[in-house]
Amino acid sequence: MYFRVLGALAVEADGGTPHTPQALKLRALLALLCLNDGRPLSAAQLIDDLWSGAPPRTASTALQVYVSRLRKHLAGAGFDASGLVTRPPGYMMELAPLTLDLHRFESLGLRAAAARTAGRLEEASALLSQALGLWTGPALADLRTVAALQSLGHQLDEKRSAALEERAETELLLGRHKSLIGELYGLIDEQPMREPFHGFLMLALYRSGRPAEALMIYNRVRRVLIDEIGIEPGPKLQQLQRSVLARDVELEEHTLAHLAC
Repeated sequence: MYFRVLGALAVEADGGTPHTPQALKLRALLALLCLNDGRPLSAAQLIDDLWSGAPPRTASTALQVYVSRLRKHLAGAGFDASGLVTRPPGYMMELAPLTLDLHRFESLGLRAAAARTAGRLEEASALLSQALGLWTGPALADLRTVAALQSLGHQLDEKRSAALEERAETELLLGRHKSLIGELYGLIDEQPMREPFHGFLMLALYRSGRPAEALMIYNRVRRVLIDEIGIEPGPKLQQLQRSVLARDVELEEHTLAHLAC
């Protein structure tokens, strides 16, 4: 079976047949167990997370019922029942290697980092693209009403943003600035206060012979930062703006020295 958390929670049997539980509590329980793969979660922690710190008096019994229902649901889809075990002080999920999309994402990220360190930029970019392709939307998108999973979802989203930054850096080092522009415009719309994406876009535009647009991007992020949180862009982004104004020849080189990252 294959489990997805990089988007809405999903469970797929071999062959891709969907077997995602419908009930919110079962999906939330499954997500918590999957994200702690190989580590036991105490009954008290699960109760606190599932009921967002305000459990009913019957929560302990209800949790046992939910675990039993989840076992039956997964077993009916072909999941080995021994993969969801009672382990004092609570319960634990034991997944086969790389059957959780998050694990695949992290494995591909590690391979990409090793390839980039070794100077294999084409390979690094391809691995990062493969890793990012596992995402179908915000992590745990259907479970953000559960406070604990909202927090975990934001943490996972940050991993995606970091991988997007690394891929953009790698593409710039490969000289693919023109093909990167459209993607970066989408990313600054998605995350309008994330300075590195603006820096990458400024450099990609400048290297594509569009310095005026690069300066417009700086002015755009500056307005957003001032209006939203009352601060100026960081020093690296400010330096990049000055370098664009000065038509610094070093901006043409395939380096990251001028990026706000």
